[in-house]
Amino acid sequence: MLGAIEAGGTKFVCAVGRAGSVVERAQFATGDRPEVVLAQVVEWLREREQQWGRLAALGVASFGPVELDDRSPKYGFITTTPKRGWAHTDVLGPLRRAFEGRPIGFDTDVNGAALGEGRYGAARGLEDFVYVTAGTGIGGGAVARGRLLHGLLHPEMGHIPMPMLDGDTFEGVCPYHGRCWEGLCSGPAIERRTGRAAEELAPDDPAWDLTARYMAHAFVTLTCVLSPRRILLGGSVRKGGRLGESAFFEAMRRHYRAALAGYIQAPELDAGRIAGFLVPPDLGDNAGVCGALALAEDAWGAQQA
Repeated sequence: MLGAIEAGGTKFVCAVGRAGSVVERAQFATGDRPEVVLAQVVEWLREREQQWGRLAALGVASFGPVELDDRSPKYGFITTTPKRGWAHTDVLGPLRRAFEGRPIGFDTDVNGAALGEGRYGAARGLEDFVYVTAGTGIGGGAVARGRLLHGLLHPEMGHIPMPMLDGDTFEGVCPYHGRCWEGLCSGPAIERRTGRAAEELAPDDPAWDLTARYMAHAFVTLTCVLSPRRILLGGSVRKGGRLGESAFFEAMRRHYRAALAGYIQAPELDAGRIAGFLVPPDLGDNAGVCGALALAEDAWGAQQA
């Protein structure tokens, strides 16, 4: 039995299960007091051990930025996040102390979700794809030749600069960059722009078309830089509120093809096939927690090797 933690900007989802199969789960509000929610997570997992037996390993898929260099004294920390109360928080420390001797896999929430979708979901069989989540923030995980991309830190796709569309004077909400992708298309950005939460917007609200156009520009950037075979979009914004997920994806695909302007020629990007290129996750809202289970599975496997 494995333990999984999807640490998101709005909620922490905890689960126990095996290889992509969630047996039991719970969630806790992230709030602005890390010590409180981390204590809740530890307590819940310990209680599950009384029911299901000792956890062989844990996986943590966390919002970021996070320190992924295991040679760093800050490994397992959330670093310069704008999330109030969470900057420079040691996430792994309390888990290591509570579950001493157990291997713990650690990565970003979007990398975890990408791993989950690649192993169990909409990207099965693909070696090159991108998973993006748009909710409280925007982030992306990339898989190239079957491996998650890391590097200097990890990809921060949500903070790529965005063009200014004609007539749009919205300054964005990102405290670092203003009008980056996250600053324009995240849930808080939509609410700041319109004065209403995304799920409450009317289907014909012009904010939906603006968001779809900005999303399309970001997806074109990812296509030009990473050349993925598929782009998956998860998170709450993808559901399109009262507009609906299908209509929102249709708008994004249409604007994507317009922004690409015919430059990249591939059958997957034709009008009749693009619905298989830009897709929602098969695992839905479970992508992150299934990815955390996959991180735990890999950590356990590495310890046994």
